Amino acid sequence: MNELDERYSTAEEAIIGAFFAMCKDKAFEKITVADIVNKSGVVRSTFYNHYENIPSLIEAVEDKTISDIFSIMEGFHAKDDSQLCHSFFQAICDYTKNNPFLTSLLHSPRGGSFLEKIILMFHKYVAKVSEDISIDIKNKQQYAFYIAAIIGTNLGVLHKWTAEDCSTSSEEVADILTTVFLKGVLPYINN
Repeated sequence: MNELDERYSTAEEAIIGAFFAMCKDKAFEKITVADIVNKSGVVRSTFYNHYENIPSLIEAVEDKTISDIFSIMEGFHAKDDSQLCHSFFQAICDYTKNNPFLTSLLHSPRGGSFLEKIILMFHKYVAKVSEDISIDIKNKQQYAFYIAAIIGTNLGVLHKWTAEDCSTSSEEVADILTTVFLKGVLPYINN
């Protein structure tokens, strides 16, 4: 990486870091460019070199959040292993709890469009995973529905959990999600 690329990356990290930090204290819809510039230490022109405006920053942060979630998912392979499942769900819970943008987004008017976006991406993911498994077409369709069910369950649980300010421990939520997966979905996937 050359010096120019490194500076660009460092400025972008500072902008996103400032945005995340501000989301802890202020609704993300109310954050301004001036807020980001003051918090991040970058100059206004640097912000505009990266993002057209706050909505484009929000869009980029949504995309980064989805990418991060998919990175966590890529490391998970459905097995009847309670510890593996718990570790996966714990990682999802910890990521959600530590991402103030995501926790506020889930409960904002923009949350609906974000959920639509992430569900569409999950659908593409499920279609790809379903193609990679060697079972007949009918079972592939069922498999896709089972995966969609667990994704919907996870989103619902995370929505409820964040609405309650993550007052239940992430370990307990991971236990719940592990139980739902191992006893509710995995037996059908393995048929």
